[in-house]
This record gives sequence, C-alpha cells and structure tokens, in this order.
Amino acid sequence: MDLLLLPSSIPFKSHASPPRPNFPNFNSKKSRNFFRNPLISRQNCRIKAQSSNGTAGDGFVLEDVPHLTDFLPGLLSYPNPLQNSKAYSIVRQTFVTPEDAVAENIVVQKDSPRGVHFRRAGPREKVYFKSEEVRACIVTCGGLCPGINTVIRELVYGLNYMYGVDDILGIEGGYRGFYSKNTVSLTPKLVNDIHKRGGTFLQTSRGGHDTNKIVDNIEDRGINQVYIIGGDGTQKGADLIFKEVEKRGLQVAVAGIPKTIDNDIAVIDKSFGFDTAVEEAQRAINAAHVEVESVENGVGIVKLMGRYSGFIAMYATLASRDVDCCLIPESPFYFEGRGGLFEFVEERLKENGHIVIVLAEGAGQDYLARELHPIDEKDASGNRLLLDVGLWLSQKIKDHFTNVRKMAINMKYIDPTYMIRAIPSNAADNVYCTLLAQSAVHGAMAGYTGFTVGPVNSSHAYIPIARVTETQNTVKLTDRMWARLLESTNQPSFLNSNEVIPEKADQETMEVVNDLRITSI
Repeated sequence: MDLLLLPSSIPFKSHASPPRPNFPNFNSKKSRNFFRNPLISRQNCRIKAQSSNGTAGDGFVLEDVPHLTDFLPGLLSYPNPLQNSKAYSIVRQTFVTPEDAVAENIVVQKDSPRGVHFRRAGPREKVYFKSEEVRACIVTCGGLCPGINTVIRELVYGLNYMYGVDDILGIEGGYRGFYSKNTVSLTPKLVNDIHKRGGTFLQTSRGGHDTNKIVDNIEDRGINQVYIIGGDGTQKGADLIFKEVEKRGLQVAVAGIPKTIDNDIAVIDKSFGFDTAVEEAQRAINAAHVEVESVENGVGIVKLMGRYSGFIAMYATLASRDVDCCLIPESPFYFEGRGGLFEFVEERLKENGHIVIVLAEGAGQDYLARELHPIDEKDASGNRLLLDVGLWLSQKIKDHFTNVRKMAINMKYIDPTYMIRAIPSNAADNVYCTLLAQSAVHGAMAGYTGFTVGPVNSSHAYIPIARVTETQNTVKLTDRMWARLLESTNQPSFLNSNEVIPEKADQETMEVVNDLRITSI
C-alpha cells in the first residue's frame, strides 16, 4: 500500500556521497561565507512502505530530519575521524547504519502498522565537515535547569576529543548574545569542572530572538555548527535559524538540545534536569513533613515547578510517600462540598493530625484569575506570568478553618523553586546530558541540521524540531501513573464537581468527568 509521508518524512537513504568530480573545497577558512546554491525544496513524496524483509504495506513511516545535502547537493563528504579512535576501536559497530530507526510507539498490536519512526542518533561513517575547518558555537536560552553546564562541557569535549575540533565559541547571554555581546573561546580545560556548578556557564536570557541578526552574526563570524540549548520557545527559535540558514544556502548545521525542568517537551522520554529536580524536591517535602508532624493540626504546602505540566509534582509525590494531596495544572479541583479539598484536609487532620500538600505552580490559576482579575502579562519568552498559587492557597485554607470551621491550624509554606533550579545535576542527569551532547555532535558532523535530539523509548534519535514544539507534554489523568498517585495519596480525584472545568483539561479528561457526572446523578 502507498503511504503519504509527513511533510518532513522521506524514505531511508544514505547521505554518504558517491564518487564525484573534484569540487572546490567549500569548507575553506579563506572564505567563511560558504558557497550558496539555489534551494531544492523537500517535497512530499509517496513511497511504498518497506519492512525488514522487503514486504510492502507494513505502515512504516520515517519522519526524517533535514540534511545539508538537501540544499547543498554538491557538498563533499569525508571519512569519520572516529574510525581512527582508540576508544571506539573496541566497539563492535562503531557507526550507525543508514537503516537504523527508532519507533515512536513501542507498544503495538499484532498486524497493526509499524507507525512513525525517527532516525537513530549516533556517529556516521561519513562526515560533511573537516575537523580543522569547523567553527562551532554553543548558546543557552531560557530559565535555569540542572545539567546545562554538563551539556556545555560534553559538547566541547565531544567536539574536541572525538572530532578534533579546536574552534568552539560560547555565545553569552542567550539569543541576544549573538549580536550584543562578545563570545568566549571554549576549551576542554576551561569547561573541565563546570558540571559541578549549577546555572549556566554562558549565562542566559529570555527573548532577544532576531533571526536575521543572529544568522548575520553566524555568517560574519564564520560559524558552521550551532548548538542551541533551551526549551520550547528556544527550539522554535532554532527552527527559524535553520530555515534562514537554508534560505541563504549556508553550510551551517543547526542542532537543538531540548531543555525544560518541567519535562513537558513532546516526543522525547524526558528532559534533562528532571530527575535532579524530583530528587531535590524530596528535601522540601521532607522538611514540610517534619514541620507539620511537630505541631498540632499542621498543614504543609510545598510549591514545585510546573507551569502547564505537573510531572515534577506527580513524581515527587510518588517518590516521597509523605504527601497527602497533589494538585497539578492538568487536574481540576474544587474547595467546597463533598469530595472537595476543604473536606479532605479536615479529614486528614482529624485522622493523622497533619497534612502535606504538593502544589504545582500552574495549578488553580483559574481560581486566582476569577478572584484577583490579574492583568494578562507575559515574560520575554511569551509565557503567561503566573500568580503565586502557593501563598494564595495557604491563605485560602487558613481562612476557611479559622473563620468557617473555627479550627486552629498551623500553616507551613515552602517554595524551593529557585533552589531546585540552581543546583548541579545528579549522577543520572550527568550521564543523560553526556549522551545528549555527544548525539548532537555526531548529528551535526554527519551533516544533519534543523534537528533536536533526545531519547525515544530509551534510544536516542534525531527529531525534526517542529515535532517537539508543536505541542506540550502533559500529565494524562486517564493514564495509569496518575491512578498510581491517587492510590498512593488516597486523595479525591476531584472529577465529580459541578465547578467549571478549566479549558486546559484535555478532551479525554472531559469525557471522563462528564461520564462521572452522569453516573452520579
């Protein structure tokens, strides 16, 4: 059967170049403007799906990433320097084959289509840059997250030790640093111990993205590999940079390394820094538990990160086992009446003498908006500025029990947000950041561009940037993980209230809510 591939999808092909006449060396340092060529559009094409045994009609789709040869067809290729590496000499298969792919969905049914796949990350037999002619740059954008410095370090080490690249620039201060600040020359010695520190060695900022100014700077400085570390907005900016580079016909590889502490980037298994954030959140939860256990009717509230996605709050709750209630942006909740938050808090206080509530920063924003009527402001990255739900919820609970229930409580509120963001990454994230950085370097050297890298079903893959920015990953209230949390805390599901459900609740959740309402009538 014929399959229409997605816009960025093309059949497998090897990008290793066949023998050609001797073209000029377009990588020459004598001219950093790199040769320009009329663009060749990546058109949709129809192919027959091929399975491993050559049988057509198995529903295999490769959602491929761009390659420099798509718009620079005369580009020369070279043997990969890793073939002479002592470290890689012990590896049974040094290079990833062109046929290797990673499945987006690992759980399938018998006779179901094989579905969407991504190109497997890793070193290729051929590269499209001479090591001595590479000028790479690294930039970090957006908010802080554990592990940024580890990614920077491993990008420098990967470029230098694996591919012999000596010319690596650090762009200071985010996207605006391309045109408003000086660069710093990055060497293995300079970045040797930065992974032991939190924050970003290169500094960061929000906003400041001006595509033409950035690409002008890339062209003027003779940069031909760009590594961009950042979240959703940053990756959208990376995609614009790639498209402008393609439009100008520049031999510049653009690679994104997705970063968000909230773990809300689509497609990939998880984002770096998430494990560290969950681990560090345990300290705040433990402190809240100690505080409320030590007083009569102690109510502890811990506010964690999670603007639109409650993954940190959910996993921290599951890991802690000291939490009585977890409130996240995806799960609507209500205060009054049977099964409401006030009733639950009172029951736990009577039963245990204390209660610990974990609260994601994006939870309950609809309530705050109705009560406080805030001005709809956004930060430089375009994110809606949130009201402080932690302080608001603390006062809301305190007022209810003091004024309505006439019951004295001891409120303890902890907000460890900036402490969590600022710490160095833990062991698991350090390993993960190393794999991300090395995969990005392998991809750029192999001529891939306009891609982001990350694990898909535990195997690292090259993913079109548009795929990870088209939607945000959120907690599905109909999945087993949320059910596990409800079992762990024994909290109400808050799904049978007559309150208005926030618009951000997904359609599947809305259907469950409606079903529960119908059956409860």
